[in-house]
Amino acid sequence: MLRIIAGEARGRRLGTPRGRTTRPTSDRVREALFNILGNRVIDSLFLDLFAGSGAVGLEALSRGARRVVFVENNRQALKCLTANIKATGLEGRGQVMALDARRALVTLARRRETFDLIFSDPPYRQGWGELILPAVIPVLAPGGLVILETAVTEAGPAITGLEIIAVRIYGDTALNFYKRAGGLAVGVYDSD
Repeated sequence: MLRIIAGEARGRRLGTPRGRTTRPTSDRVREALFNILGNRVIDSLFLDLFAGSGAVGLEALSRGARRVVFVENNRQALKCLTANIKATGLEGRGQVMALDARRALVTLARRRETFDLIFSDPPYRQGWGELILPAVIPVLAPGGLVILETAVTEAGPAITGLEIIAVRIYGDTALNFYKRAGGLAVGVYDSD
Protein backbone atom coordinates (compact mmCIF):
# COMPACT_ATOMS: atom_id res chain seq x y z
CA MET A 1 0.00 0.00 0.00
CA LEU A 2 1.18 3.51 -0.83
CA ARG A 3 1.47 6.30 1.72
CA ILE A 4 2.07 10.03 1.83
CA ILE A 5 5.74 10.44 2.77
CA ALA A 6 5.97 13.99 4.15
CA GLY A 7 4.05 17.16 4.89
CA GLU A 8 0.62 17.82 6.33
CA ALA A 9 -0.83 14.44 5.26
CA ARG A 10 2.28 12.45 6.20
CA GLY A 11 1.65 8.78 6.88
CA ARG A 12 -1.83 8.68 5.29
CA ARG A 13 -2.32 5.45 3.41
CA LEU A 14 -3.52 5.58 -0.17
CA GLY A 15 -5.55 3.03 -2.06
CA THR A 16 -4.46 1.79 -5.46
CA PRO A 17 -6.66 0.98 -8.44
CA ARG A 18 -7.51 -2.68 -8.94
CA GLY A 19 -6.09 -4.56 -11.89
CA ARG A 20 -3.08 -3.93 -14.05
CA THR A 21 -4.22 -0.84 -15.90
CA THR A 22 -2.15 1.46 -13.67
CA ARG A 23 1.33 1.24 -12.20
CA PRO A 24 1.64 3.50 -9.15
CA THR A 25 4.91 5.38 -8.68
CA SER A 26 6.66 3.67 -5.77
CA ASP A 27 7.29 5.35 -2.42
CA ARG A 28 11.04 5.19 -3.16
CA VAL A 29 10.75 7.00 -6.49
CA ARG A 30 8.32 9.59 -5.09
CA GLU A 31 10.62 10.29 -2.15
CA ALA A 32 13.58 10.75 -4.51
CA LEU A 33 11.52 13.00 -6.81
CA PHE A 34 10.44 15.28 -3.98
CA ASN A 35 13.95 15.37 -2.51
CA ILE A 36 15.12 16.66 -5.90
CA LEU A 37 12.29 19.19 -6.22
CA GLY A 38 12.76 20.39 -2.63
CA ASN A 39 11.28 23.81 -1.87
CA ARG A 40 10.29 24.27 -5.51
CA VAL A 41 7.04 22.44 -4.61
CA ILE A 42 5.98 25.02 -2.02
CA ASP A 43 3.26 27.30 -3.42
CA SER A 44 3.62 25.72 -6.88
CA LEU A 45 0.95 24.98 -9.43
CA PHE A 46 1.36 21.25 -10.11
CA LEU A 47 -0.07 19.15 -12.95
CA ASP A 48 -0.25 15.36 -12.45
CA LEU A 49 -0.84 13.65 -15.81
CA PHE A 50 -1.87 9.98 -15.85
CA ALA A 51 -2.50 10.49 -12.14
CA GLY A 52 -3.70 6.96 -11.30
CA SER A 53 -4.04 6.79 -7.51
CA GLY A 54 -2.96 10.44 -7.24
CA ALA A 55 0.04 9.58 -5.06
CA VAL A 56 2.41 12.05 -6.75
CA GLY A 57 -0.02 14.97 -6.83
CA LEU A 58 -1.17 14.29 -3.26
CA GLU A 59 2.46 14.24 -2.13
CA ALA A 60 2.86 17.66 -3.78
CA LEU A 61 -0.23 19.00 -1.97
CA SER A 62 0.97 17.55 1.32
CA ARG A 63 4.33 19.29 0.83
CA GLY A 64 2.79 22.69 0.18
CA ALA A 65 1.78 22.95 -3.48
CA ARG A 66 -0.81 25.70 -3.88
CA ARG A 67 -2.93 23.64 -6.29
CA VAL A 68 -2.77 20.32 -8.12
CA VAL A 69 -4.72 19.35 -11.21
CA PHE A 70 -5.02 15.56 -11.50
CA VAL A 71 -5.65 14.19 -15.00
CA GLU A 72 -6.93 10.62 -15.31
CA ASN A 73 -9.45 8.90 -17.56
CA ASN A 74 -9.51 5.29 -16.31
CA ARG A 75 -12.74 4.70 -14.35
CA GLN A 76 -11.19 2.44 -11.70
CA ALA A 77 -8.32 4.85 -11.19
CA LEU A 78 -10.72 7.82 -10.98
CA LYS A 79 -12.68 6.15 -8.16
CA CYS A 80 -9.46 5.45 -6.28
CA LEU A 81 -8.08 8.95 -6.97
CA THR A 82 -11.24 10.66 -5.72
CA ALA A 83 -11.28 8.51 -2.56
CA ASN A 84 -7.59 9.23 -1.90
CA ILE A 85 -8.03 12.99 -2.27
CA LYS A 86 -10.93 12.90 0.19
CA ALA A 87 -9.07 10.61 2.64
CA THR A 88 -6.12 13.01 2.84
CA GLY A 89 -8.33 16.02 3.53
CA LEU A 90 -6.62 17.94 0.71
CA GLU A 91 -9.61 18.20 -1.63
CA GLY A 92 -9.82 21.99 -1.35
CA ARG A 93 -6.60 22.41 -3.37
CA GLY A 94 -7.02 19.57 -5.85
CA GLN A 95 -9.01 19.42 -9.07
CA VAL A 96 -9.70 16.22 -11.01
CA MET A 97 -10.04 16.29 -14.79
CA ALA A 98 -11.61 13.03 -15.99
CA LEU A 99 -10.15 13.31 -19.47
CA ASP A 100 -7.54 11.82 -21.75
CA ALA A 101 -4.24 13.61 -21.07
CA ARG A 102 -4.05 15.15 -24.56
CA ARG A 103 -7.58 16.52 -24.34
CA ALA A 104 -6.91 17.86 -20.83
CA LEU A 105 -3.78 19.67 -22.04
CA VAL A 106 -5.74 21.30 -24.88
CA THR A 107 -8.42 22.40 -22.40
CA LEU A 108 -5.85 23.81 -19.96
CA ALA A 109 -4.05 25.66 -22.77
CA ARG A 110 -7.34 27.21 -23.93
CA ARG A 111 -7.92 28.43 -20.38
CA ARG A 112 -4.38 29.85 -20.42
CA GLU A 113 -3.50 27.90 -17.29
CA THR A 114 0.19 27.29 -16.60
CA PHE A 115 2.00 25.04 -14.17
CA ASP A 116 5.35 25.30 -12.42
CA LEU A 117 5.74 21.52 -12.18
CA ILE A 118 4.29 18.96 -14.56
CA PHE A 119 4.60 15.26 -13.76
CA SER A 120 3.67 12.68 -16.38
CA ASP A 121 3.61 8.94 -15.69
CA PRO A 122 2.12 7.39 -18.83
CA PRO A 123 2.02 3.65 -19.56
CA TYR A 124 5.55 2.46 -20.26
CA ARG A 125 6.78 1.59 -23.76
CA GLN A 126 3.73 2.88 -25.63
CA GLY A 127 5.17 6.11 -27.08
CA TRP A 128 3.20 8.43 -24.80
CA GLY A 129 6.20 10.66 -24.10
CA GLU A 130 6.44 11.70 -27.76
CA LEU A 131 2.69 12.45 -27.80
CA ILE A 132 2.36 14.27 -24.48
CA LEU A 133 5.55 16.32 -24.15
CA PRO A 134 4.90 18.67 -27.11
CA ALA A 135 1.42 19.34 -25.68
CA VAL A 136 2.77 20.38 -22.25
CA ILE A 137 4.80 23.29 -23.65
CA PRO A 138 1.85 25.74 -23.79
CA VAL A 139 0.97 25.04 -20.14
CA LEU A 140 4.54 25.08 -18.77
CA ALA A 141 5.22 28.25 -16.76
CA PRO A 142 8.47 30.16 -17.37
CA GLY A 143 11.18 28.46 -15.32
CA GLY A 144 8.97 25.39 -14.87
CA LEU A 145 9.96 21.74 -14.97
CA VAL A 146 8.44 18.71 -16.67
CA ILE A 147 9.18 15.29 -15.21
CA LEU A 148 8.48 12.24 -17.37
CA GLU A 149 8.56 8.84 -15.68
CA THR A 150 9.64 6.01 -17.98
CA ALA A 151 11.02 2.51 -17.80
CA VAL A 152 14.80 2.61 -17.44
CA THR A 153 15.01 0.84 -20.83
CA GLU A 154 12.99 3.63 -22.47
CA ALA A 155 14.90 6.86 -23.10
CA GLY A 156 13.14 10.16 -22.53
CA PRO A 157 12.36 11.46 -26.02
CA ALA A 158 14.00 14.51 -27.56
CA ILE A 159 11.25 17.09 -28.11
CA THR A 160 11.53 20.38 -30.00
CA GLY A 161 10.85 23.16 -27.51
CA LEU A 162 12.02 21.20 -24.46
CA GLU A 163 15.52 20.44 -23.24
CA ILE A 164 16.30 17.38 -21.15
CA ILE A 165 18.40 18.54 -18.21
CA ALA A 166 18.73 15.42 -16.06
CA VAL A 167 17.86 11.75 -15.83
CA ARG A 168 17.70 9.96 -12.50
CA ILE A 169 17.41 6.17 -12.30
CA TYR A 170 15.80 4.21 -9.46
CA GLY A 171 15.74 0.46 -10.09
CA ASP A 172 13.69 -0.08 -13.26
CA THR A 173 12.31 3.49 -13.26
CA ALA A 174 13.80 6.61 -14.85
CA LEU A 175 12.79 10.19 -14.09
CA ASN A 176 13.52 12.47 -17.05
CA PHE A 177 13.64 16.19 -16.21
CA TYR A 178 12.92 18.78 -18.91
CA LYS A 179 12.84 22.57 -19.08
CA ARG A 180 11.69 24.87 -21.85
CA ALA A 181 14.43 25.06 -24.52
CA GLY A 182 16.30 28.35 -24.28
CA GLY A 183 14.59 29.09 -20.99
CA LEU A 184 16.12 29.95 -17.66
CA ALA A 185 18.81 27.64 -16.34
CA VAL A 186 17.16 25.24 -13.94
CA GLY A 187 19.24 23.03 -11.68
CA VAL A 188 18.17 19.56 -10.66
CA TYR A 189 20.07 18.41 -7.63
CA ASP A 190 19.69 15.52 -5.25
CA SER A 191 19.47 16.75 -1.69
CA ASP A 192 21.17 13.61 -0.34
